[in-house]
Amino acid sequence: MDLEVKGVAVSPRNQAQSFSGRKKPLQQGWTSKSWAMQDSCLPVVPRLDLRSLVDSDDEDEFSCIPLSTAHIYFDPPNSSSAFHWVTPCQIPYTQHHLKELEEDIIPENLPAPTGKYKLKYQQYETEMKEGYKQYSQRNAEKTKSNITHQHSPRNKTDDKEMVAAEKKKQTVAEQVMTDYLSRAVISDPGQNLTTEKQGSACRLPVSNIAPLRLRKRTLHETKIRTHSTLTEYMLSNKVQFDGRIISRNGRDACRELIGFFFTHDQSLTVYEYRRFGKNRTNVLPFIQKNIYSHQRGRRKGKQYQLGDFYVGANLTFLNSGHVRLPESIKENTLLILRITNIDGIALDSLRTDSMEHEDGINRQEANDRLVFKAIQDELKEQLHKRGVRIFTGLGKYFRQLDKEGSGLLDKADFKQALNVFHLEVSEKNFESSWLILNDSGNGKVDYGEFKRAIIGEMNEYRKSFVRKAFMKLDFNKMGSVSIIDIRKCYCAKKHPQVISGHFTEEQIKSSFLETLKDACNKSDEVSYDEFEDYYEGLSIGIVNDEDFVNILRTPWGI
Repeated sequence: MDLEVKGVAVSPRNQAQSFSGRKKPLQQGWTSKSWAMQDSCLPVVPRLDLRSLVDSDDEDEFSCIPLSTAHIYFDPPNSSSAFHWVTPCQIPYTQHHLKELEEDIIPENLPAPTGKYKLKYQQYETEMKEGYKQYSQRNAEKTKSNITHQHSPRNKTDDKEMVAAEKKKQTVAEQVMTDYLSRAVISDPGQNLTTEKQGSACRLPVSNIAPLRLRKRTLHETKIRTHSTLTEYMLSNKVQFDGRIISRNGRDACRELIGFFFTHDQSLTVYEYRRFGKNRTNVLPFIQKNIYSHQRGRRKGKQYQLGDFYVGANLTFLNSGHVRLPESIKENTLLILRITNIDGIALDSLRTDSMEHEDGINRQEANDRLVFKAIQDELKEQLHKRGVRIFTGLGKYFRQLDKEGSGLLDKADFKQALNVFHLEVSEKNFESSWLILNDSGNGKVDYGEFKRAIIGEMNEYRKSFVRKAFMKLDFNKMGSVSIIDIRKCYCAKKHPQVISGHFTEEQIKSSFLETLKDACNKSDEVSYDEFEDYYEGLSIGIVNDEDFVNILRTPWGI
């Protein structure tokens, strides 16, 4: 077969790429045509004869294919490539020859396939159908998930909130490490005396240099050792948890607290994460690092251990020993922190088989929970249909009975409140619950604690969204919100009754505000305690957590 070149001669670079067997480029003055004339005895491309292909049971044997000349063109004449294959007779590239080529290559009288190949084809067809079915199912699931994400744009908001929460925890953890690894040494009061004595002995005072106690001291100026022997490894063996203050004061209840329990010495500390505007934050110690004990309950007087930390656990502290606490918290004798979230991975890694288990106390606490569970089961049916009215009304009634404002009521007051709201509790269960709650023996119990014990409360996941909604309304952090601000912020456009057309947006908003006003002691202001009571009652009739969260997200835009 001959090689023919049409058009402009190709460059040596293109020629070298087209012929893998030639490593050297064409010499100057040579063309592809002259080179093809010198190598005119090239091998002929064989023609594929389909008649010689016969089905065989033995797949390893190949049929003999006769060689013949073929009219094969790699590129048409108008192609950018200048090379094409022709027969020795230089047959022109025409449509007639293409038709003749198709007739020669694809004959009509092909032999019928054998049974073996029919079976293979059936298997292949079945596999293709099954594969297409699985492919269709995957596409349908993917389309469904895309539609779900389109209908729930809050997923993106959730991701942002998770990133912000992790960043907050990391910031607080770094501040804790900084405080207890470097600040304790640099800020030691003994540094001033020792360093000044050593300095005055070896040099005269200079008038233009301030004393060391007034200047900013750096780590390399440290001259003495402190009593603290903490290392980074010791502080790394810790359990981090989120907490909130159980308080009727809205400002204190919405404080963002992050605590750490260190296993090397069974000590703990709590920090407060403060926000100033959108971009400015600060981390301040709330409870200093020390070894603390339970101040109430079955474990009163016992030191905190790793087993005392779990979601829903209460940590009690005496306010007298903490100078950094706000004045609103110091008004009460006890500070109660509720653990809302905890690092489960760190907790599991630090938990060992040698942990002390106080079986007697655990049994007593389990019996206490059974008593409260029995009372809650008694009241469940009574609260199911009128939960909001009872919760808001009961809270308002307790606040009216509390003339002193201490939050404490006696046994007669609680019995009277249950009778007023037609809440039937057996005498045996009431006396059992009173013995548990009145652990101090002074004859008075906090009415918020009493309400949570006998009626129950929503979980910490739901409470976190209630706090978010209130914090959005209370942008001045005063602990209370005016009715006017609530009316401005409440949006009822996506309320189911508004969408269905049964009620207007204004009617839904007026109904909500009217119910909220009935729960308030002041007609023009809503406290956090009153705001939480409303959603506590609403939470009773909603089983799914996500449904409850959507009820909060939609009107408040959180």
